[in-house]
Amino acid sequence: MAAAAAAAEKKKTFVLYPSLGVGHLNPMVELAKHLLRRGHGAVVAVVDPPDGDATSAAAVARLAEANPSIAFRLLPAPASPDPAAHPIKRAHDTLRLANPALRAFLRALPAPADALLLDMFCVDALDVAADLALPAYFFFASAASDFALFLNMPYLYPGLPSFKDMGDTLVRCPGMRPIRAVDMPLSVQDKELDMTIARMYQFKRIAEGRGVLVNSFDWLEPTALKALAAGVCVPGRPTPRVFCIGPLVNDGKKTGDGETRRHECLAWLDAQPERSVVFLCFGSIGAVSAEQLKEIAHGLDNSGHRFLWVVRTPPVDPAKFFEPRPEPDLDALLPEGFMERTRDRGMVLKMWVPQAEVLQHAATGAFVTHCGWNSTLEAIMAGVPMICYPMYAEQALNKVFMVEEMKIAVPLEGYEKRMVKAEEIEAKVRLVMETEEGMKLKEKLAAVRKMASDAIGEGGSSEVAFAEFLRDLENGRMENGGCNN
Repeated sequence: MAAAAAAAEKKKTFVLYPSLGVGHLNPMVELAKHLLRRGHGAVVAVVDPPDGDATSAAAVARLAEANPSIAFRLLPAPASPDPAAHPIKRAHDTLRLANPALRAFLRALPAPADALLLDMFCVDALDVAADLALPAYFFFASAASDFALFLNMPYLYPGLPSFKDMGDTLVRCPGMRPIRAVDMPLSVQDKELDMTIARMYQFKRIAEGRGVLVNSFDWLEPTALKALAAGVCVPGRPTPRVFCIGPLVNDGKKTGDGETRRHECLAWLDAQPERSVVFLCFGSIGAVSAEQLKEIAHGLDNSGHRFLWVVRTPPVDPAKFFEPRPEPDLDALLPEGFMERTRDRGMVLKMWVPQAEVLQHAATGAFVTHCGWNSTLEAIMAGVPMICYPMYAEQALNKVFMVEEMKIAVPLEGYEKRMVKAEEIEAKVRLVMETEEGMKLKEKLAAVRKMASDAIGEGGSSEVAFAEFLRDLENGRMENGGCNN
């Protein structure tokens, strides 16, 4: 036992393999930073198809510059053979076709990697790992609650109608809170579509991994972790061992060499009273319709509260929100006179802000979010209460857990139809910023923040789980069960 423990502490080299898109790249970089802090080596291998988007390319460049200790390698890969397919299906094809490039990269390393850490959607890379006798673990960058549902879905869904036809009917997965069908991921709403078939294939293969690192912590998700530990999520085969090692998120502190110019919004926040600003940002690609932008503007205007709002150009086709768009024309998109009326208490910015830094700023008092898990964890680590406007992927699922189980957020009614009225926005802003309920929510976030900090601190549950992962890798053993408690 002592020998195994000592071996587990030896420096290892990990190859991290994210799926396509900024939302998958960012958490992998946080995992790489976590490995480096513990003396291990980390290489992030990024698939680079010819039809890749400019946003992702810019993110790779920005992250590489900010993290010079992490090696980034671009792997050229063919584009999907079906350019007309849904982006989820195209991404699935591209990742499968990237296997030869990944295999060649791994074989060309100066010394063999100790393990391959795969994004949850990079399941076909399991075949490369098997070919090279390389241990493969998954890094699940979303909630453990999502993971429990995803593991069960390939077994549950064949016996149900399409979720899109079930409306508010509750979907019951073993050991988990019932979820309305309308809140199941957008990518699996129609069971006949290619993208749903691709997702079911991915969810089923995740169970083939040696184990799963989850970007969460024990205290936050006891229901899901109990279900995973009990083995009820994957019928007929062992549940992969789960290691909760989070929260791994951007801490809002500058990294990298040299001086970086401070973003203008931070200087504006410096001039605002403590916990007085409502921050609105919908992730790296989230955008709403022109009509919804006007409703948000009216709601903020009528609330009377200070705000910092990131605006993107509305998609021409709401189903293609992920496609690149030009910078927004704020004068054309926002109500007449809005910018002038609110110039003393509001700031509207185009496209992007340093979100983690904004959340960590003392002036930020509430966060209107799309419920992406990265954003949720960043808000938890800042102790900022959330107002939920889920948009795509698993975000509506996250909203359910955030509101009903974790109790760290309040929802905006109308999100299901992508149209929240100004009155609802005003009401929820006032609830969080003015009422006793809002004060209790802030107290809850302060407590959750402490638990999260304790989890990643010395001797915390996430640190213990990470050490267990290293021992599992060293020992080469598979163990059934759930998170390390």
